[in-house]
Amino acid sequence: MSRIKPLNFSKLTPDIQNILFAVETNMGFMPNDALVMAHKPDVMSAFGALVQAVYNNQSEISSVLKRLIGLVTSQAAGCRYCQAHTAHAALNHDINDAKLEALWEYETSPLYSDAERAALRLAQAAGMSPAYVSEDIFTELNSHFSNSQIVEIVATISLLGFLNKWNSVFETEIESLPKAVLNKYFPH
Repeated sequence: MSRIKPLNFSKLTPDIQNILFAVETNMGFMPNDALVMAHKPDVMSAFGALVQAVYNNQSEISSVLKRLIGLVTSQAAGCRYCQAHTAHAALNHDINDAKLEALWEYETSPLYSDAERAALRLAQAAGMSPAYVSEDIFTELNSHFSNSQIVEIVATISLLGFLNKWNSVFETEIESLPKAVLNKYFPH
């Protein structure tokens, strides 16, 4: 059970209900972390704007790679809630099962390109601690991505860093849909 009880949707202001209705439509379920965040509507509104900026339709980074970046970041940070959500989102953005199952072998799996490996290496290092991001990681990243793309990758990692801390501190209860995906693909 979450350390802070998620608010009941019916108790939210119309503005926050509209934000969360869009979130639910996009995700396929109502996320508990958003219902906890709704205790502070200004934080919820600002966070919603950040999510839209990071996951917008004019992205230079594929939606699948962004979800994999989020998943690796969350795994490195130890946040099961965010691992569940990002795995669920990856499946909703048409990742194939084999690629998702091979995620933890991204360094050697032929299912991952050199560019994907570079982005996931950054996600793994930054997810543990930004201090682990070496010049070698950035040199490799620069050989595959433009500055604008790198900013987008780091924005994705940073967004998940916030969510990893938020959900780990609150011990947010994982909803049934993402929990089923987590248990299927990453049961440990």
